[in-house]
Amino acid sequence: MGEPVAPRVLAVHASDVHGFSKFAEPAIRLLEGWGVAGDTHAGRTVQHRSRVARNPDAPNLRQVHLMHAELFDELVHAGFAVFPGDLGENITTRGIDLLALPAGTRLRLGAEAEVEITGLRNPCVQIDRFQKGLMAATLARDADGGLVRKAGVMAVVTRGGLVQAGDAITVLLPLPPHHALEPV
Repeated sequence: MGEPVAPRVLAVHASDVHGFSKFAEPAIRLLEGWGVAGDTHAGRTVQHRSRVARNPDAPNLRQVHLMHAELFDELVHAGFAVFPGDLGENITTRGIDLLALPAGTRLRLGAEAEVEITGLRNPCVQIDRFQKGLMAATLARDADGGLVRKAGVMAVVTRGGLVQAGDAITVLLPLPPHHALEPV
């Protein structure tokens, strides 16, 4: 094992159309209370089609999708051709265990932007449409048999700013008691 990697933004992505994958960008702008400027999932209320159909007035707890690059390493090792942006995340990170962070954790991204983690991304059948068997590869079981969702975390923007590859990530934990992330 090598030296621990300081938490960093590896890549940023956005898309202005409702599709599965997002496109690499040199930088993205986060807008407070809104999400990624120009991204189809940005907004104060839910933007994901299935959620809009259920309750279009629900708050958007999924303004920004973050995924750890270590998952891509694992998936490639398992034989999948999947790379940053392919699974629809806005921000690909390296050197931070996103899934282990408690709900309410804030991440400072670069010099200005900040997001608050609201919960886990719940993998859906679209992942299998992208590559057969990929959904199962993004799920696991813990020692107690509980389901582990590995497809990243969702967040809301608490402070706007520019985010780009190479930006440092600072973890700001909430006050205890800490609560495990749940799907949102």
